[in-house]
Amino acid sequence: MINLSINRAGQSGFKNSALRAVAISTLALATAACATADGGQGMAATSAPAAEYDYVGWDGYLGGGDSSQYSALDQINAANVGQLEVAWTYSTGEGMPPIFSPTIGGGRMYVINGQSKLVALDPATGEELWVSDLEGRVGSRGVNYWESEDGSEGRLMVLNDGMLRAVDASTGKMIPSFGTNGGVDLRDALPEGSVIPDGPLMTNNPGRIYKNTVIMSLPAGAYDYASAPADIQAYDVITGELKWVFHTVPREGEFGHDTWPDTEDFAQFGGVHNWSESTIDTEYGIMFIPTGTPRYDFYGGNREGDNLFGNSLIALDAETGERLWHFQTVHHDLWDFDIPVAPKLMTITKDGQEIPIVIQVTKQGYVFTFNRLTGEPIWPIEEMPVPPSDVEGEHASPTQPVPTWPEPFMRMHFTVDDINPYLPEADQEALRENLTNVWRNDGPFTPPSERGSVSMPGHNGGANWGNVAVDPVNQRLYVVSRELPLLLKINKDNREEALEAMPNAQEDNVPYRWPVNFMLQSNGMVAIKPPFSNLTAYDMNTGERIFHIPNGEIMTLEEQGITGVGAQAPRSGPIVTAGGLLFVNTASDRALRARDAATGEVLWEHRFDAATEGVMATYEVDGRQYITVPVGGMGHFLGGLGLPAPGESRYVTFALPAGN
Repeated sequence: MINLSINRAGQSGFKNSALRAVAISTLALATAACATADGGQGMAATSAPAAEYDYVGWDGYLGGGDSSQYSALDQINAANVGQLEVAWTYSTGEGMPPIFSPTIGGGRMYVINGQSKLVALDPATGEELWVSDLEGRVGSRGVNYWESEDGSEGRLMVLNDGMLRAVDASTGKMIPSFGTNGGVDLRDALPEGSVIPDGPLMTNNPGRIYKNTVIMSLPAGAYDYASAPADIQAYDVITGELKWVFHTVPREGEFGHDTWPDTEDFAQFGGVHNWSESTIDTEYGIMFIPTGTPRYDFYGGNREGDNLFGNSLIALDAETGERLWHFQTVHHDLWDFDIPVAPKLMTITKDGQEIPIVIQVTKQGYVFTFNRLTGEPIWPIEEMPVPPSDVEGEHASPTQPVPTWPEPFMRMHFTVDDINPYLPEADQEALRENLTNVWRNDGPFTPPSERGSVSMPGHNGGANWGNVAVDPVNQRLYVVSRELPLLLKINKDNREEALEAMPNAQEDNVPYRWPVNFMLQSNGMVAIKPPFSNLTAYDMNTGERIFHIPNGEIMTLEEQGITGVGAQAPRSGPIVTAGGLLFVNTASDRALRARDAATGEVLWEHRFDAATEGVMATYEVDGRQYITVPVGGMGHFLGGLGLPAPGESRYVTFALPAGN
């Protein structure tokens, strides 16, 4: 067996620390199943793919189950992109501005309006075809389309106020034969003894569809020490029948259970939720789940151990839910470094061999890369020593995994030399004083503290949902970064009821809370100097950067003649096309740009009168390629910048001039 990460020999306080090492058998001819050292079964390295990806359609969130945000369409290309014009717009009305990524299937486009109602549009004209009569909340980021093998029926699989529903794609009506009276309550399959919330288990993660199975990731259900386990559940698309469940907090007898305390309160441990995005590998039938932080996010004195499968990339057999392999990117998380980015798939050539890989980009600024069949890292990952905690009762991990390659896509520190020069002088002086004399600041894994710890990249920085795209044909990875430090200053919660609510509370445990502090300054800007966002491209055959450039602008700085600074905290949803283009939207300058995908050069730009956030879509109708972008609102973390009041919320669709 080859040990692929460093064991922490001699370290106390962590159970089964060797479990974190994913070890792969050396196979002379790579024809037998690859077994991981932790007991999971990898797939045969030469397994034949079952199906190829559809890079032309856009039938699901992020373009489809593979989450590539890539299209093989090339009618719009580097030579003619400058001719793009608005083909149609659709107003979403009063209410929440759209961040919902359009889905196209059955000859219709599916979006939501400001009242969180599903809407079907004619994708060529924007004409409204139907508005769903579902009551209550619908996931805000996207939806997935399923079609029967003969093409006679189309369904949208929708989470609606915690009820999984099948919606007739042609009418918008709920299908009553699905589940019980048209729905499945995700709470029904939670393990016995779990914390069952009174309200619905609602998430903005739309799940994934594999054949006739919809795979849903549950939310934690409570932002507290005790919460529901965020299991992965699979249901039959036609009937709503439960097919399988994977426990992200392993139950007794399951692998990883002993990375948590052995306590009668075990059933109250929760979190570990895939709240954001997931990916289905239809070639090999693997469901890739990136998980989040165990509860409570910033203090773990009551949950000694590595806390599997928290902060992990988990590869599951999509047919059975069996774990094939996993890798934990953060041990015993104290920073809310959950994995919000969908895993990305491609096949690279390395050392003369073609290797199917999965790429996991993180909030910490790292790019983890694995053989997606076996879990073997493509480049070494090292367990690096990290600072200890000084908080009473805490059991911080002494090491954390860090990829040796590719290099990070963003800054990993925030010092007095990094203070934003565009802040008022009083703000700069306060930051200098705190960074020099008050706050703890020992690098990206500085544990939370009572005096305050700088977290850079913070948990709203790095890369987040929708921020990453790939070109699987040219083996390129594109990452939009959010350069956003924050302060983790935790306070004791001495209320008796708070201690009673903490699972496995020990004598030296006191519940701690984090008062939100994203270090936004008096003029609404982030504390760190530009660039506030970067766009980084990698050649994944080598791991080398292709380019690393500022991404976007801030309107109020542009008015002062200051450019090249990057957008503030963008929730960009980049897409790549076979036309050699990379489209990126940014909110603080209300812009959509088409860039040369090979160089990052801006080839075309359009400005809106409101923010643009979320993942756009590109598709073809009757031989004409379109690009639809969500537009509306002020934008995330932008309320204090003094930007103009936004225009109406809408979807804006671009195309080349008709007949061109």
